[in-house]
Amino acid sequence: MHHVVALVRPVQSTFELGCAAEVFGTVREGVPQHYTFEVCTQTPGPVPTTAGYAMSVERDLTALDTADTVLIPGWTPVETPLPHPVRSALLRAHARGARIASICSGVFALARTGLLDGRSATAHWARTAQLQREFPRIRVEPDVLYVDHGDVATSAGAGAGVDLCLHLVRQDHGAAHAALVARHMVMPPHRDGGQAQYAPSPPPADALDGLLEWAGARLGTPLSVGDMAAHLNVSPRTLARRFADQLGTSPGAWLLSRRVAEARTLLERTDLPVEAIAARVGLTSAVNLRRRFRAQVGTTPGAYRRAFRL
Repeated sequence: MHHVVALVRPVQSTFELGCAAEVFGTVREGVPQHYTFEVCTQTPGPVPTTAGYAMSVERDLTALDTADTVLIPGWTPVETPLPHPVRSALLRAHARGARIASICSGVFALARTGLLDGRSATAHWARTAQLQREFPRIRVEPDVLYVDHGDVATSAGAGAGVDLCLHLVRQDHGAAHAALVARHMVMPPHRDGGQAQYAPSPPPADALDGLLEWAGARLGTPLSVGDMAAHLNVSPRTLARRFADQLGTSPGAWLLSRRVAEARTLLERTDLPVEAIAARVGLTSAVNLRRRFRAQVGTTPGAYRRAFRL
């Protein structure tokens, strides 16, 4: 049996811990049990949680001495130093071959061990800039769900912790078993780690004198940057300057991003063929949609759709 230990601290996020407990620590009828799961903390006893109650944790850091996988399910406030005994216990576990994985803000604790220096890692999109500032030796990937190096792994915020945990199960026991666990959790069986964390919110509809709303309603047409400039009765150069000033991007980049965002929605909510979706969002062909989609989202339209079909 593979022994998984979650390292918690006050104030512990119940959701991030729950991600690990659901995947590794929940016994389900008809699902082979390959893991044992327990929780430890530096000072055993009541550990306050973000839900307003305290949980009783009996095991101390010696639990890490027998762990095959150590999970750090959050570390808040992220500025909290890593106590020397905790750092030593994590490094000892890693040195003898344990896998160490963080969920969301837990990456800040993992970063303070030095195990991520010279390697890539991720975190919740709202924390990636801070992670990069504080740990310049880490190559921060700001827009992926998780990064796995085998011995260390990190994940983005909240729900991406489930994705990472299921990925680890898939690595340990194969895709079929991971899909079985995911099905019992009513979760997508597999989201690629390289998938973007979220779809950017569109700017306000009245930005640029209503141009964005006008263009968004015409995505299925051969809309060009020239058409957008003509709608505002300005030159393409002037339009580019206004986009740069107000949105920090170019008209062409915005238009492509809007087309891909609409494709994501159609993949999630409809059974339209990829070719039909490509036409509906103005990307002309399935080949073009796949190329643009992979570049912006980090996965294929087919893989993205399968994540919404249990």
